[in-house]
Amino acid sequence: MKLEGFGIFVTDMPAMVRFYRDVLDFEIREAEDAENIYLEKDGTLFLMYRRKDFESMTGASLQYAGGVNGHYEIALGVENYAAVDRVFDEVVSKGAAAIMKPATMEWGQRTCYISDPEGNLIEIGSFVK
Repeated sequence: MKLEGFGIFVTDMPAMVRFYRDVLDFEIREAEDAENIYLEKDGTLFLMYRRKDFESMTGASLQYAGGVNGHYEIALGVENYAAVDRVFDEVVSKGAAAIMKPATMEWGQRTCYISDPEGNLIEIGSFVK
């Protein structure tokens, strides 16, 4: 098997589309009210599904985390330490929730965390000074 991508299950598709498109600069071609969003980011398939539509399709009732959740993270890399700081400031000014300000970790990565409108964690980091 080969990893082709991953998906997240969302409640408010328009808000999530606007966030990933307008704040994180993901290229999204579908309309904000589309049932499912399919896009490719740097060679990885990234999908957003409406929770209610997925449950209807599968016939399963699922549980979801609320608030800022730590079930997984989406990791985005930038070119260097300075870019971590710059991008953090940019995305927070555009509406991302700041979770952890940029810091240099003992393993040599400069990293920070934000969350999307539904509380999913997004890391922005670099190992290049």
